[in-house]
Amino acid sequence: MTSSSAESDQDAAFDPELGWRLHHQVAVRPEPFGALLYHFGTRKLSFLKNRTIVDVVNTLSEYPDVRSACRAAGIDDTQQAPYLQALGVLARSKMLVPQ
Repeated sequence: MTSSSAESDQDAAFDPELGWRLHHQVAVRPEPFGALLYHFGTRKLSFLKNRTIVDVVNTLSEYPDVRSACRAAGIDDTQQAPYLQALGVLARSKMLVPQ
């Protein structure tokens, strides 16, 4: 399997209808603009650019699926697309893992 094929598989793997959580090796550091996420295993750093996405990421494990976590953070279904895209990026970078 090539890396581009593996990346495509990972793209398809993020499903907002399923439960996700932060990887156990990820630390969240709140910042005025949102937060920094650091993965101690991969040494990757991610920036969360607003507090709403930080709330979603921090509470994902409390909900049965991503969409429920978004709704609980005040994100209407019609406004979820950019948040789901950002969460998909975090899943592909191994910051988020399936529950």
